[in-house]
Amino acid sequence: MTLQKSFEPDILGFLCNWCSYAGADLAGVSRFQYPPNVRIIRVMCSARVDPTIVIEAFIRGLDGAMVLGCHPGDCHYMTGNYYTERRIKTTKKILKTLGLSPDRLLVDWVSASEGERFANLVKEFIGRVRKLGPLGNETDLEPQQLKTRLIAAKESLALQRIRWLVGRERELVENENVFGEKISQEEFDQLMLRTVEKEFAKRRILLSIAGDSFSVSEIAQTVGASPKEVLRNIVSLERDGLISVVKIEGNSPKYRKTGGH
Repeated sequence: MTLQKSFEPDILGFLCNWCSYAGADLAGVSRFQYPPNVRIIRVMCSARVDPTIVIEAFIRGLDGAMVLGCHPGDCHYMTGNYYTERRIKTTKKILKTLGLSPDRLLVDWVSASEGERFANLVKEFIGRVRKLGPLGNETDLEPQQLKTRLIAAKESLALQRIRWLVGRERELVENENVFGEKISQEEFDQLMLRTVEKEFAKRRILLSIAGDSFSVSEIAQTVGASPKEVLRNIVSLERDGLISVVKIEGNSPKYRKTGGH
């Protein structure tokens, strides 16, 4: 209990150059007080904050991340903050899949004239993360296990098929296809979640067999999945040329990573 009270989170903040960073400057000039837990990175647009960068922050042990941009409709690059909102939504789902609280990640909007709003957002977010505790506090995972899962999540989000879906969400949901059909937001969200979970499972398998060879049952035990699920993903990985059978022990094939991303 004492450790929880003394915990001070390390937070990384991504602020867009035109609005939220200027708002942070105004907060300083106006002497609005907020905790010094946030390390700020200025980006030209909040849309430049790739989900893999956010996951990398957690891999490095930070306890929370903020992405602050211009208010919707005020983006200097027209629609940048709309893409930001969608990317962060996907990243929050990834965190939930890992067992981490999505509340460790914040996306919000701050204009250049909203210094006080910036200070209040920082205070509220730090208070929220402080209650959650250190990264991984809400899971039963050991630090190295959590790090491995985060690396698998980062590799999944870097895949072209995931990037394509994230980048096309607005177009797919708002526009009709050549057959006059339109995907609902709920359908898209389910498709995205299924795709991300599938790729995440495959990346965890690849990480689990790096540097050695393992049977299906050994891999299943390592990643905490059923042998049937592992075998299904192995078939897909083998088809993609990412793993191969290197030997047979008894009746069990042993698989090893062969290359790829």
